[in-house]
Amino acid sequence: MKNKNLLLLLLSASAFAVGCNQEATPSQQLEKVQAKTEAAAQDMKDYSYAQRSEYVKTTRSELTDINQDLDKLSAKVEKSSDAVKAEAKPKLQKLREQTAKLNEQLDKVSSASESTWEEARAGVKKGYSELKDSFQQARQWLSDKIAP
Repeated sequence: MKNKNLLLLLLSASAFAVGCNQEATPSQQLEKVQAKTEAAAQDMKDYSYAQRSEYVKTTRSELTDINQDLDKLSAKVEKSSDAVKAEAKPKLQKLREQTAKLNEQLDKVSSASESTWEEARAGVKKGYSELKDSFQQARQWLSDKIAP
């Protein structure tokens, strides 16, 4: 009898807990997500400026990886035909120029004040995105040119 009462109590408590744990309406969920997003954006803005040296370090590391990939791409070009080399040279030069420009932008970010932080970081973000896109296009182009 004691076990039955304990089992009934446990089942009742479980049923009560499940009944109380109803899903929020879609509009309530949306409001929660919007509030969390706004809070995260504010935290990110503050965190990003406070951690600008870490941001620069991370971005430079990613840029180093891109430069290594660019060197590998250049090596593939050197092993290809003269026609491919002639076409690839301006593309590779453009990538190297974009890399140099991104390095300059990173220098601005590392010395940015809180008032210039967002603008400097936006410039790096845009430059990095353009570099990644250009690199992917060059890689695809080369892949198409030297495909068997």
